[in-house]
Amino acid sequence: MEKDFLKEIVENKIEEVREAKKHISQNMLKETAKTQKNRSCFFERLKSPGKNGINIIAEIKKASPSKGIIREDLDVALYASYYESGEASAISVLTDNKYFKGSVSDLKTAKGCTNLPILRKDFIISSYQIYESKVIGADAILLIVRILSKEQLKDYISLCIELELDALVEVYSKEDVEIASLAGARLIGINNRNLKSFDTNIETAINILPLLSKNQIAIAASGINNRKDIEKIASSGIFNFLIGESLVRSQNPSDFLKELYGTK
Repeated sequence: MEKDFLKEIVENKIEEVREAKKHISQNMLKETAKTQKNRSCFFERLKSPGKNGINIIAEIKKASPSKGIIREDLDVALYASYYESGEASAISVLTDNKYFKGSVSDLKTAKGCTNLPILRKDFIISSYQIYESKVIGADAILLIVRILSKEQLKDYISLCIELELDALVEVYSKEDVEIASLAGARLIGINNRNLKSFDTNIETAINILPLLSKNQIAIAASGINNRKDIEKIASSGIFNFLIGESLVRSQNPSDFLKELYGTK
């Protein structure tokens, strides 16, 4: 029987949030979030094709449940500067600690040393985390359809609008797309990775794209390792790509970004 990574991660996240509330209350976060006036430009960066016809969200990813440690000595500030010089459209930062070795501090560091919009990539299961995301400087957050009820997803998208955060809603199946659409999602992240088994297939994004409406923007994520992968997915009409592991493993992330864009 395959291990259900997603169930395990969510159970741990529920406990994490419970512990966090003992130190900082949701009301305190909520009041602080209201004072943050920065408006996100994440959606604006992705709504139309950019450099050489595509946009790349470059990810800071130290580890994963399927691959273990990807880069032990990852310097967040250095990689953020690599990504900016390589002309990434935005930066994604993993903030889950137990399974991805990320942290809220990583996001703050990235935010502090780049002008690019920052996506907080975590397993959001509580409005507490959304207020926290605004407070720490995120421009956008990831909402995963498979770990939220329909009501939660709709409420969390509404809260993002209220806080001037962009919501990237992650889907994997036709059913996920239907739920995301009913909740009002504009940015749809199509995950090529099955979050239960962590198996990857880049055909997933190509197969899911026709299910999206014309006013929804697609982002292909996971398993994208080279220019050939990008060209294959781009031929279907997708022009946004979230790329992490292959960038983090590369010897020169800035140059590798240019290779991915097809300009080097």
